[in-house]
Amino acid sequence: MAIGSTLSVGLIGLKAFVVQVQAFISPGLPYFSIIGLPDTSLSEARERVKSACQASGFSWPQTRVTVNMSPAALPKRGSSHDLAIAASVLCASGAIAHDCLENTIVLGEVNLDGSVLPIHGLLPIMLHATDRGLRRIIVPYRNMDEAAMVEGMDAIGVRHVGELIELMGGDARYTISQAHLADDATGDQSPATPHCGDMSEVLGQERAKWALQVAATGGHNLIMTGPPGTGKTMLASRMPSIMRPLTEGEQLEVASIRSLCGTLPQYGISDIPPFEAPHHTASMAALVGGGSGVASPGAITRAHRGVLFLDEAPEFSAKALQTLREPLESGYVALSRSKGSTYYPAAFQLIMACNPCPCGYHFGTAERCVCREKDRIRYFSRLSGPILDRIDIQIEVPPVSRIAVRQEPAGESSAIIRERVTTAQQAACERFQEFGWTCNAQASGSWLHKHTSLKAMELVNQALSRHELTLRGADRAMRLAWTLADLAGRTSPTEQDVHQGIALRTRMS
Repeated sequence: MAIGSTLSVGLIGLKAFVVQVQAFISPGLPYFSIIGLPDTSLSEARERVKSACQASGFSWPQTRVTVNMSPAALPKRGSSHDLAIAASVLCASGAIAHDCLENTIVLGEVNLDGSVLPIHGLLPIMLHATDRGLRRIIVPYRNMDEAAMVEGMDAIGVRHVGELIELMGGDARYTISQAHLADDATGDQSPATPHCGDMSEVLGQERAKWALQVAATGGHNLIMTGPPGTGKTMLASRMPSIMRPLTEGEQLEVASIRSLCGTLPQYGISDIPPFEAPHHTASMAALVGGGSGVASPGAITRAHRGVLFLDEAPEFSAKALQTLREPLESGYVALSRSKGSTYYPAAFQLIMACNPCPCGYHFGTAERCVCREKDRIRYFSRLSGPILDRIDIQIEVPPVSRIAVRQEPAGESSAIIRERVTTAQQAACERFQEFGWTCNAQASGSWLHKHTSLKAMELVNQALSRHELTLRGADRAMRLAWTLADLAGRTSPTEQDVHQGIALRTRMS
């Protein structure tokens, strides 16, 4: 009985699991089958693998070939298992030694000419493999830059199935096309360093910059309302430049998501928080994730540990906006599809920007506004109460009335603000160390009620009695007060901090 075996790794969302791939060559009419709950793209590997092996000089068995992928209860999807299937058949036929791939993970998509194509999701796969104690992996050559990001793993890159055969001591006859070599050379380019601009480039809007600084320090959500051209989008796009740098663990989380989405080569591993700005025509699936079989990540997952910016927020569909409610509270999104449920991380900061009305000029005396009252009501109706109640900071961004002359100093740079934000957030992190919270936005209501002074709490109760705040809004106002205290270097919020916290929620001056 001829059985060849190797290892691969499957993904369900970001959760990886080791797959044992076994090939059995038995007497019978020529037939090639793959079992073990493969999806359509994986079932199509039969033709890809057969052609790729023959293009490497391997004589395909003219008998029955069965490939089993275990555990059979978990769904296998995608083309990343192609090379492992090919390797198991080569082992079973004796083209390569039976024990040469022991404790070795083999990953890669194969083309009909035998060339090995890059795959998505390699980083979370390799992190799982190291946790399992596996230290050897064979990957597509164009994934080698990504493979080098994980320490302690012996990664080997191959361009062709024939290279795999030769690597394992077998004989192969193959030719690598010039087009494939050119693609490999292009893939070797270093990723570009993310650039999000500097806060000093924004003219005026000191109050809005201060509000963004508070949001970055405490992890608070924010909405900016103002007429067109006041700098709302420019301010939001510079938010990552003033946020605390990502830790090593957070960088790997973000990089794993980008690897799964196929965008890691663009960014590499960076300590700059991600920034996602979906268009207002984006669907629910584009925002939270979707697709058939196993759901793919959406914009809120790509914004994990960073910023999700919704420009022209009232133009988004009401259903799409409502899907943000649960992830804003829980920090993850659960997506159920026909082949199972997938959990993706979604701990993002939400920044929204909107005009005061459809035409954008209902501010000040509103003499330029041409909108009817019912149009303005309809415009904001998509931003429901439950959504706005989850927005900690609500500010107005007025037009800039004067451009500073060159002799006047520019505003603070992002580097200076970032240093202040990092220092203040570190104070909060040390305060909440025993609870595992990293910023004030994560603090529980019971902790806030217990540790906020009675005089400060009285201001919150007065706002509740005037119906300026809901119970959720009261907790968020107290979190803002603690953030303001951290920025001022105080150990607890004063009455003034609570008053400012309430003002930031209710657009009071």
